Formats: sequence, structure tokens, C-alpha cells
Amino acid sequence: MERRPATAEEARALANPLRLRILRLCLDQALTNKELADRLGRDPGTILHHVRQLVAAGFLAADPDRRGLRGSTERPYRATGKSWTLDVGESGSGTLAMIEAFRDEVAESAAGDVVTLSRLGVRLTPDAAEAFGRRLETMVEELYASDDPSGEPFGFLVGFHRRNEGAPGAPADRAPLREAFERSGRDPGTSERARR
Repeated sequence: MERRPATAEEARALANPLRLRILRLCLDQALTNKELADRLGRDPGTILHHVRQLVAAGFLAADPDRRGLRGSTERPYRATGKSWTLDVGESGSGTLAMIEAFRDEVAESAAGDVVTLSRLGVRLTPDAAEAFGRRLETMVEELYASDDPSGEPFGFLVGFHRRNEGAPGAPADRAPLREAFERSGRDPGTSERARR
């Protein structure tokens, strides 16, 4: 699938792990600001700020208002799926936001809900790395195409990266993602607890 480059506004909206968690929660069902705040253990004002940014960037859309408790009016939001159509490029903070959001999802999983998890380091030739990357992209596209609304919800994080271990031939001008994370004011070693 061809993805268009994200605008600066779209890339900024996707560079926050809390916003990614909101999108994931609103993927299969429309949720109100209060429902999101309760689910994420956050203040409704904080969630509203993030919801508004996602709506402004086109990642969330409001469903019709509905009646809440005691006759109040509630506005539920649903993910538009727009993020799937974008290429956020090599955005360091966006990459780490995805990892952090996934980490928080796994942390909230019940025992036995993590179906499989692997991490390894290998050495590949440039041709083998390119071929493997294409295979991964094909598998992700197939997985996306097999989405069944009547099925069980699963989350995936798929990726591989070039290790930067000071090995000979490693580009010296490639700044580690940690620097991008530090510039964003978040510490990649800790979680913004009570999130997705």
C-alpha cells in the first residue's frame, strides 16, 4: 500500500504515546472523553486536549451525540483509520511513541494475553535486510487486510532496526533515537503511567 508523507501537524499528532493509545481504544468502538479518561486513568482535561488534537489532524471523528447519565449529552469519538495511510518517515519521537504505547498496552494485559514476543539481534547483508523488510511489510499488509470486526482484538508491534553499537561502519552522524526522545521532554526509560 502506498502511503503519503505525513504533514508536520499529522506527524506531531502521532508522536505522542497517549494519543496513540486513544486512537487504539477508539478503533473498534466510539468512546467519550470521560470513557477515555477512565480507561486511561487520566484527568478528563488532559484527554480532551489530546482528543482535540487528534480531531484537528483528522485521526478522530465525532459520532452523533448521545444521551448520558442524568440526561447529559455525550460526544463519542471514533478513529478514522487515517494513520494507516500515512508515512511518518524517520521521526524519532514518533517511533518511540509507538514503542511506548505498545509497552503500556502489554503492561495492562492479563496473564496469558501476550501470545508471542521475541527479541533478537542478528547480522544481515544489505540485500538480506532489504528482503526481510519487504517480507515484513507484506505480512503487515496481509494482517491489516484480514481485519474482521467480529474477531477478537489483538495488538501488534512489528519492526526491526539497525543496531548502533559503535560497530565499524556504523554511521557516526546517525543520532540515537534517545536524543529525539530527550528533546521531546520524555524519558524513554520510564512510562507515563496510567496510559494505554
